[in-house]
Amino acid sequence: MEGLFIFGTFFKRYDVTEKLITVRDVSQILGITEQEVIELAEQGAIPAYKIAGTHLRFKRDQINRIKQQDKIEFKTRTRHIKYSSFERITDFIYFNDFYIASSILIVFMLWIILKT
Repeated sequence: MEGLFIFGTFFKRYDVTEKLITVRDVSQILGITEQEVIELAEQGAIPAYKIAGTHLRFKRDQINRIKQQDKIEFKTRTRHIKYSSFERITDFIYFNDFYIASSILIVFMLWIILKT
């Protein structure tokens, strides 16, 4: 084991090239909610690291190992809901109504300008 001893305490050397992942990433990998990830980390079922005392981060290889072993009993699994074409169109219009209205207005104004 490689590390550093300071005043009789062993500090494990951290590989700075290894990237830690967020709670959201873990929830997507495991297919559970972010709240469940936080609860599992607090229980110690998932190894977690606190950054700046508040932010939870995880090592990707540890999370992948947990997923492969499937040793944690999850309350819920994320289900993929199938949306109908009508629901997709209404969502598109709902979230892009400003851009649609602006485009129609610009085309109408250009038509008036170029008509004269």
